[in-house]
Amino acid sequence: MTKAELVVKIAEKANLTKANAERALNAFLDTVEGTLVKDGKLTLTGFGTFVVEERKARVGRNPRTGAEIQIPATNIVKFRPGKILKDAVK
Repeated sequence: MTKAELVVKIAEKANLTKANAERALNAFLDTVEGTLVKDGKLTLTGFGTFVVEERKARVGRNPRTGAEIQIPATNIVKFRPGKILKDAVK
């Protein structure tokens, strides 16, 4: 599903215009991003938890040349689904 398709589904389910649904989705995404940057964790009860974790620096290989390269440490976002979401997907 694309973002445009998600906007249409939100508009239908919430009885909103597409423009209002897109504004609501953008506000949600901005809030999630801001919370992860500030706090590093966002829990949506029943749906799941977004957590920022640090990936350590490591040595990798260039797939073309086979030469070793240093991959720097970085922060990544992980998602852990909640029980309700897990049960719905089964």
